Amino acid sequence: MHLLNLGILAHVDAGKTSLTERLLHSVGVIDEVGSVDAGSTTTDTLALERQRGITIKSAVVSFPLDGVTVNLIDTPGHPDFIAEVERVLGVLDGAVLVVSAVEGVQAQTRVLMRTLRRLRIPTLVFVNKIDRRGARDEDVLRAMARRLTPALVPMGAAAGLGTRAARFVPGLAQTALDVLAEHDDDLLAAYVEDTVSHDRLRAALTAQTRRALVHPVYFGSAITGAGVPELITGIERLLPTAAGDPGGPLSGTVFKVERGPAGEKVAYARIFSGTLRTRDRIPFGDGHEEGKVTAVSVFDHGTDVREESVGAGRIGKVWGLGGIRIGDALGAPASAYEHHFAPPTLETVVVPGPGVGRRSLHVALTQLAEQDPLIDVRHDEVRQETSVSLYGEVQKEVIQATLADEYGLHVTFRETSPLCIERPVGSGAAVEFNNKDANPFLATVGLRVDPAPAGSSVDFRLEVELGSMPYAFFKAVEDTVREALGQGLHGWRVTDCTVTMTHSGYSPRQSHAHQGFDKSMSSTGYDFRGLTPLVLIEALRRAGTRVHEPRHRFRLEAPADTLGALLPVLARLDAVPRTTQTHDVLCLLEGTVPAAHVHELEQRLPGLTRGEGELESAFDHYAPVTRGTVPERPRTDHNPLNRKEYLLNVTNRVGG
Repeated sequence: MHLLNLGILAHVDAGKTSLTERLLHSVGVIDEVGSVDAGSTTTDTLALERQRGITIKSAVVSFPLDGVTVNLIDTPGHPDFIAEVERVLGVLDGAVLVVSAVEGVQAQTRVLMRTLRRLRIPTLVFVNKIDRRGARDEDVLRAMARRLTPALVPMGAAAGLGTRAARFVPGLAQTALDVLAEHDDDLLAAYVEDTVSHDRLRAALTAQTRRALVHPVYFGSAITGAGVPELITGIERLLPTAAGDPGGPLSGTVFKVERGPAGEKVAYARIFSGTLRTRDRIPFGDGHEEGKVTAVSVFDHGTDVREESVGAGRIGKVWGLGGIRIGDALGAPASAYEHHFAPPTLETVVVPGPGVGRRSLHVALTQLAEQDPLIDVRHDEVRQETSVSLYGEVQKEVIQATLADEYGLHVTFRETSPLCIERPVGSGAAVEFNNKDANPFLATVGLRVDPAPAGSSVDFRLEVELGSMPYAFFKAVEDTVREALGQGLHGWRVTDCTVTMTHSGYSPRQSHAHQGFDKSMSSTGYDFRGLTPLVLIEALRRAGTRVHEPRHRFRLEAPADTLGALLPVLARLDAVPRTTQTHDVLCLLEGTVPAAHVHELEQRLPGLTRGEGELESAFDHYAPVTRGTVPERPRTDHNPLNRKEYLLNVTNRVGG
């Protein structure tokens, strides 16, 4: 039996989950079509998903077709959960992108299609809601060709638009040959000679769809079922099935982690090669961790069932790997999996409600971060505060509701603030020598900090001989450098720099006569971990750092006559329009805006544009803070900026 791992993607409210329900009903997996409004859908299992009518976590459900078993993955549509979608994309063989026939191409639709085409994932397009008042077909096709891709092949036409009787009439559009001939010289030659047969055209369509060169388009309605049988035929015949050798070396990728009823970790994994069996001991993550698989289940006929193994091409649930995280490899890393996550750009402090213990809150937030590794949890022992990083305000509401529903913890949040970074301005060096001056540590550490190109992260190098002291001490310095760079001169993460170790030295292992090892006379890893933050922060102080705030690129489409009202508001929000174009009655603005002001712009846009404005935004870059006071972030460490305070905290003394 062939396998196909299929993703359903869409802008929020385009009808993605409703289409999933209709597909499951059409193939006989469920007896009744669930309703998003009624909270009775198969894949939206979280209470919050049912309450809000949106998908928050990806869900897997399986169904059989004549020649292929499909693992269907329903994904979130709201942009705050784009990281959840991107994790799923790495395990797909094909996708269905849902577009609303009423709303047309929306902001998230463009983001999703760009990502699908970048990753070359074969994709069908389903134009949903043809039964709704205001549904359009030709207008939507033109908009998709202009804003998504011109490589579209309509597989038929819609009839009875805007009525309950709306239906899909199959039949390749006249433009199909033109689109397909662009990618096939032989087909183009046959086209010129007027010798293209129907079978030749169908073969070209299948081949180019599987290579993600063209995208077949279907019209229909998830509510009435119109066009869904034709879409199912397209899924079966046009999309490629999963590849992989079950007898090869194990290679898989974890794209989702959840907690079971007893609190145990359950990993959702796509197996690209080999076979994973119960009781196997397997390496995972970066290969340095190992765990024993205690149970496995696979998806079949709408549910998951326990099996002894899960082989190449399949998606399975895996128990027993306690240290597993999203994105980890099982066995050998799968080259097919790619990460393209933009970082969270916002942060908020979680305020516990009455009766909520800080310890239980920290544990709960840590478990949520396991399920979404891009949500960073930061605990401030001094102020007894916990903060989390975010993509947007909806995500904050989801965290709040999840803590209440799943953990019984009621919390509120402080105002969301941008998550900045620091970059070195110049070069700076510092060194402290063993047994000299006020150095209480049995270690010599010298470090130089140099700026590096934007986006290069942190590079650690040595200018001293690796054999000049035990490797464990070098490792202690490097690990501490990377940890200490989490808080720079202004408290923000320091990045895009090279840190070079320029001096090293230690006190060799010593002991008194007839006695064991004396750590008061011999260097340990503690000495290097304790001294490194002091040296690093001094090198940073001499280099200087500049705080950079996150900025989003935006694309704003609105009625042309509202441009006069939009521009002053954009200026007040520190947005910088790069281009402004006017097309008939529409204007298009593209530029950048601080991440801190994106939510306000989203809220004000409907009033400024009579509800017709459409905003698309995504993280673009970090830019130096040039206005107002430089933002500071409270420190959560022992504060090496204050040497006396640091040494009192770390060694209970202030010097040597």
